[in-house]
Amino acid sequence: MGVTQEKFGTTRDGRDIYAYTITNAKGMAAKIINYGANLVSLFVPDANGHVADVALGYDKLEGYYGNNSFFGATIGPSANRIAGASFEIDGKTYHIDVNDGPNNLHSHMEDGYHKRVWDAEAGTDSVTLTVAGKDGEMGFPGNKKITMVYSLSENNELKLSYHAVSDANTIINITNHTYFNFSGHKAGRIEDHMLKLNASRYTPVAVGSIPTGEIAPVADTPMDFTKMKPIGQDINADFEQLKIGKGYDHNYVIDNYDGTLREIAEAYDPKSGRRMKVFTDLPGVQFYAGNCIGEETGKENTLYGPRMGFCLETHYFPDNIHHPNFPQAVFGPGRDYNAVTIYQFL
Repeated sequence: MGVTQEKFGTTRDGRDIYAYTITNAKGMAAKIINYGANLVSLFVPDANGHVADVALGYDKLEGYYGNNSFFGATIGPSANRIAGASFEIDGKTYHIDVNDGPNNLHSHMEDGYHKRVWDAEAGTDSVTLTVAGKDGEMGFPGNKKITMVYSLSENNELKLSYHAVSDANTIINITNHTYFNFSGHKAGRIEDHMLKLNASRYTPVAVGSIPTGEIAPVADTPMDFTKMKPIGQDINADFEQLKIGKGYDHNYVIDNYDGTLREIAEAYDPKSGRRMKVFTDLPGVQFYAGNCIGEETGKENTLYGPRMGFCLETHYFPDNIHHPNFPQAVFGPGRDYNAVTIYQFL
């Protein structure tokens, strides 16, 4: 077990960016940069011990200047969508970036935490990253301090721990946007990967992928992953929700959520034998099948495109601020933000 540090590049304003690689004794390794707290690579042995990088990303810092698909990104202060790019807290209306039709997606495309330089400190099996957010920045209230810890165990658990404080009530809804391909990041499409979600309900969306406020059962619909099935089995079904997202891009409601850490998902690749379980103490997970990945060159000159990776983004439900029946992601004095997500490879 150990952490190595190497220079990854220099920002356009002259700041050095470093890559921190955490390695365990079983051949697993996670490579993180302090630009955007991005997970650049995740090396995992397959059933025969062959190690491959199973996360989509870029070889050079310059790739992350664009990163329109948010490969490996730490999204904040607010992940996913907010309707009308505005919200009200304590009787005051706040306006944020209009960047997804009339709505807001992932806070801000250029100023969000995924494109900020974080402070970083390496431990024996972890990297701790911190970033500050000023009151009014990107339109969100509150002076904030966000801490994220990536750690890797000998049980092949990549643990993401989040802590945030704010001096005013504000939205804090952070997620990690890693795209997985268990056959390797350059292996092609992921429709044959198998997935199970411990979620018997989901939040349907209207055009624009904004939740309607309904919490609907998945039973007897193509949205049902309560039993493991191939991602591609029903992805092109004649079903309105799948037409809106061009496939799966939906928030699933975790069964029996009570704020404690629990297993919420399992994914398996029949080709490589790699299997991953996901644990979180958050109420929702956005399953995104990579339907809208734009064609671009990623690591090792790989041409990425639609459905070449999938995401399991743990978080509070999208647009929860406008739906009182959803768990609320408003934090501030007296209510710190704390969350844990674990990706364990078996």
